[in-house]
Amino acid sequence: MAAVLALAAGVVLGLLFPPTVPVLLQPYLPIAVVAALDALFGGIRAKLDGIFDDKQFVVSFVSNVLVAAFIVYLGDQLGVGGQLSTGVVVVLGVRIFGNVAAIRRHLFRA
Repeated sequence: MAAVLALAAGVVLGLLFPPTVPVLLQPYLPIAVVAALDALFGGIRAKLDGIFDDKQFVVSFVSNVLVAAFIVYLGDQLGVGGQLSTGVVVVLGVRIFGNVAAIRRHLFRA
């Protein structure tokens, strides 16, 4: 129940005070969102498979976001930021679709 209340409070605060992203961090936001979605769908899949571990989920969530942001940062420093960003999105996208397919098979037995 506390999680639902915290989620509701976060949504209301987000609507009242729209967040702004500093210009320096804007290239990393889409990559961080995709990395977070990968961890989220992986957590849902693990929960449905009965192997969910909250500590592993948090570590996966944080490490996915940090590693993806580091790869994009490294690409920016090397002058190939766009190519590495695309690579990160492709790899995480494949993982997301794999997890969604496993969730679909689990829920619909198809």
